Amino acid sequence: MLTATDVFEQTRDAALRATGPDERALQIDYPALATKIEGALAGRKIQLLHINEFLPEGYEDQGRFNVVVMTSGNVLFDMVIGDSYFRYDIFSCCDLDKIQLIDGTWDNKEKRTEESFLSLRLMHGDEAHILLALNDEQRPAVLSFAEKVSHGRHPEKA
Repeated sequence: MLTATDVFEQTRDAALRATGPDERALQIDYPALATKIEGALAGRKIQLLHINEFLPEGYEDQGRFNVVVMTSGNVLFDMVIGDSYFRYDIFSCCDLDKIQLIDGTWDNKEKRTEESFLSLRLMHGDEAHILLALNDEQRPAVLSFAEKVSHGRHPEKA
């Protein structure tokens, strides 16, 4: 189990990596971010954590990356973080309308290559929350979320 402090520390590390070579470094007030994450999670124990270091399409322009956490009580938090921007959505696994796992390839026009990706979409109402793996190291975290969310949403009956 992770704590809010663990989530903050991993988020801070991701923020430092989220700046591309042609981008201005993130201007995050880290003590304030720690307080916001602590306030959002309110002492909950975190079972899973995934950080999208590149925001999936459809997120606000203010954000640079997002963090998705799942508590031990199957509550999900999707936190979008930017230079002077912090937003989070809270929803329960049982509130999800659809869980979609996509394992495919995308055209990387910059590198002129085709690269694999794994995407987990958690949908409820008109909202979609996306966990994205763009390399092999990120795939296990996305697959763990898919497994835990599907068990939380659709438990097997004995």
